[in-house]
Amino acid sequence: MIEVRHANERGHVQLDWLNSYHSFSFGHYHDPAHMGWSALRVINDDTVQPGQGFGTHGHRDMEILSYVLEGALQHRDSMGSGSTLRPGDVQLMSAGTGVQHSEFNPSQNDPVHFLQIWILPDRQNVTPSYQERHIQDAQKRGQLKLLASGDPNDDALLLHQDARIYATLLNGDEHIEYTPPFGRQTYVHIARGSIKVNNHELRTGDGLKVMDESTLLLTEGDDAEILLFDLP
Repeated sequence: MIEVRHANERGHVQLDWLNSYHSFSFGHYHDPAHMGWSALRVINDDTVQPGQGFGTHGHRDMEILSYVLEGALQHRDSMGSGSTLRPGDVQLMSAGTGVQHSEFNPSQNDPVHFLQIWILPDRQNVTPSYQERHIQDAQKRGQLKLLASGDPNDDALLLHQDARIYATLLNGDEHIEYTPPFGRQTYVHIARGSIKVNNHELRTGDGLKVMDESTLLLTEGDDAEILLFDLP
């Protein structure tokens, strides 16, 4: 089963400082048919104007990942973590028992474009934590690069969930053949560019819910940047 979720079907919030598209229900956007996919609860495609951002606010019991596409994103939190993320940087904040944080665009000239992803944890009340790493384009070019995983033996950000999050860059003849593990669910998000997945033509902002498929073939990428989620 493959279900396409087109970019123009997403929820949308336009403010003077924020342009945000919601793949799943979030905030004032509520669609009972799109409450998430397995443990994947939120993919928000956010563009924040220069000098603006999300002020200090709280979360608990959620795995929150930020993936920067363009610009710079400044993170501060109540654990004392602070960093400025740029394209290729990925951060993971495990909210656990509770954490306060802010996400701000420090530039006075350029917007920041990033994905905010929420994963439901497999346990409650963990100790809050913060992780980040930089992924080179070469590590994603023509292959799936593991960003985050629930397996501590993987070389990736550590999730409190039996899930794996991959990223890839595909262009021209580059292609990927992915075999979903038996009994698992998959979600594919097109961060930018265009791609064909099992003959479904997808463009920026589109998504795919996948279940009970033996193979996913990603081909005909046109400057495509893709996130792939392996979910319980």
